[in-house]
Amino acid sequence: MSGEGKGIVDKGKEAVQGVAQTVMKKAVELAPDSLMPGGRPDPLIRRQHGHIGKPVSRVDGPRKVRGAAPFAAEVALDGMAYASLAYSTIAKGRIAAIDTAAAEAAPGVVLVMTHRNAPRLNPPPRFLSGDKAAAGDDSPIMQDDRVRWNGEPVALVLAETQEQADHARSLIRITYEEEPAATTVATADGCEVGTFMGEPLRAVVGDADAALAAAPHKVEVVYRTPGHNHNAIEPHAATLAWRGDELFVHDATQAVAHTAWSMAQIFGLEESQVHVSSPFVGGGFGAKGLWQHQVLAAAAARLAGRPVRIALSREGVYRIVGGRSPTEQRVALGADADGRLTAIIHRGVTPKTRHSPMPEPFILPTQSAYASETIALEVKTCYLDMVANTFMRAPGEAVGTVALECAMDELAEQLGMDPIELRIRNEPEKDPISGRPFSSRNIVAAYRAGAERFGWDRRSPTPRARREGEWLVGMGCATATYPYHRMPGGAARITLDAQGRARVDVAAHEMGMGTATAQAQVAADRLGLPLEAVTVRYGDSSLPGVILAGGSQQTASVGLSVMMAHQELVAELLKLAGNDSPLAGLSANEVESADGGLRKLDEPGHFESYASILGRAGRGELAAEGSAPMPLETMHWSMHSHGAMFCEVRVNAVTGETRVSRFLGSFDCGRILNPKTAASQFRGGIIMGLGLALMEETQFDERKGRIMNRNLADYHVPVHMDVPEIDVIWTDIPDPRAPMGARGIGEIGITGTGAAVANAIHNATGRRVRDFPITLDQLL
Repeated sequence: MSGEGKGIVDKGKEAVQGVAQTVMKKAVELAPDSLMPGGRPDPLIRRQHGHIGKPVSRVDGPRKVRGAAPFAAEVALDGMAYASLAYSTIAKGRIAAIDTAAAEAAPGVVLVMTHRNAPRLNPPPRFLSGDKAAAGDDSPIMQDDRVRWNGEPVALVLAETQEQADHARSLIRITYEEEPAATTVATADGCEVGTFMGEPLRAVVGDADAALAAAPHKVEVVYRTPGHNHNAIEPHAATLAWRGDELFVHDATQAVAHTAWSMAQIFGLEESQVHVSSPFVGGGFGAKGLWQHQVLAAAAARLAGRPVRIALSREGVYRIVGGRSPTEQRVALGADADGRLTAIIHRGVTPKTRHSPMPEPFILPTQSAYASETIALEVKTCYLDMVANTFMRAPGEAVGTVALECAMDELAEQLGMDPIELRIRNEPEKDPISGRPFSSRNIVAAYRAGAERFGWDRRSPTPRARREGEWLVGMGCATATYPYHRMPGGAARITLDAQGRARVDVAAHEMGMGTATAQAQVAADRLGLPLEAVTVRYGDSSLPGVILAGGSQQTASVGLSVMMAHQELVAELLKLAGNDSPLAGLSANEVESADGGLRKLDEPGHFESYASILGRAGRGELAAEGSAPMPLETMHWSMHSHGAMFCEVRVNAVTGETRVSRFLGSFDCGRILNPKTAASQFRGGIIMGLGLALMEETQFDERKGRIMNRNLADYHVPVHMDVPEIDVIWTDIPDPRAPMGARGIGEIGITGTGAAVANAIHNATGRRVRDFPITLDQLL
């Protein structure tokens, strides 16, 4: 290996230890006082009671492994009917005739609903169009005879059993009048600069095209990624019932409060008339929002006067639930003789439907990844007649890092430089686009630690240099990145009883990431209680907070809400304590929670237990609710999680088969609240990234606008045999500007993974594959 590469490894432990010590010291000094009442530092930064950072097993684990955790399609209601949907088979046009007579006469049928008898509904509020909007598609829902995409629901059957409903649905006969449909970029209905979160997907610093032309070293490459579909273990489902004018929905959702508000808008109700619960969700990844199936089931339940269960088949998910859109990305990098970037250009195109809230924002990671004198970024959006695309784990970053990080590898090869050294040499001192300082950025330490652990010094910079029998072996790396988010609207309630037990109530979600476990740890640390004395109640729109499980922001949003509720609880406890208490006359900023009570900060002997305070006040319990402030931290600092991804592959020289033999993710995500659940999140993201790299692809019939591989037999995702032992490490350096010092980890694992695999394949074979997924036919 080159001397530069060996030096990277040699500096590994020293760099991480030095950075960790320095940043930990700064974290104490610069705790997020702007987030805390009274301007005092966050105690979770400067002191712990031992819960934060402990590898705690999931509190809901036993229920799940016993099969006792209720999911949306397992709620049983008296008199329940079962729903089955019929989907359009054309991409655009109208229903000329629909014959439902045979279906209505079929055994067990309760109702057949089409646009002819469906209740009049308001348009669904499209996600990002309002604070609580949840719909992934704002198309009218069975309100007319129009067909807007191939797979749009055109009829719903209710029957006494699921089998009867499915059979009756197969008896419906529909005739269409087809119209010309835009199903390719060449036939797209317009093309313009896309927008994401209300901002145009375009950024310009200097004249990047001129700088590229003048650069002594440059690469110009086009990378293409296909569409991807959601394949959570639990398909979308809901069980609904009307009680008078109130609607009760048991849903598989990432947004209980948003769904309740949005359903109220659609049905012309007050928000208080809709109740949404979602105790457990079997995977979401961005797709478990409000789609047509919940609305249609609620409409049918109202018509039939009976509770309804709707559970989409795997094909049904493909037909009406959006996924990730395909992209074509041009990346051009210009560098001087020392490898310092003088130009970064990242432009491209992605399709979407006009009814979707977002394009695939693939330039997002490039906005803050590397320093350059000039930058030009742009996403063009072309409009097609297809199912509405939506959020899918790390939207933008997952596929954007594929193009950017593969291009960086190509530039490193041209320069004869170690790929890690090239990245380190182009580390930005501040955000290249906004100019804001980074709240915390320790990717260099992550790279050095990861390189040492992975054995990067054993990599040959010469492709095809290592062979074991028929297998060509190579290593690759890439940078992972995902922004820190925290949503406004966070609120939580803490109820403390006289026995020293606490309950946290918050409208959060459990999709397998360990929400209740992590927040129990946060609350126990705040309250100075044993972990077993704290429970967390979540997944219900009646609870406080408007918190979405998305954008890797739920932990920060809920955690800060718990911190604020704790502050309010302390203030109320001090009021109850009265003049006879050792805490008399003290304010909330002068005490801390510890050992099941409150004590003075600088005089621990001034202490009174919660039980004593509540007992003397004659109170059995005390509740306090707190709301998190607006996420102003992101206005002052550029905040991101980062990772260094390392991959080793083996490619069969005869068959082209690729096997990932080793993978390591070295992460810089601030403080890790629970190492056990965090490691699971990191590994899950990496596995999804392996699928992105090697097998996942939505096959779209451009003639009919129809997804062809609408099942797990034809749409391939990684299985056990595809996944090696995945090693994960992290810096665990608190971010002084984030609540609890923690940034999000749910999505970063998928970012950078695809590029690390592709770069390893090039190192093994000498082939650059730029059209994903990298299938064996491209390596023969």
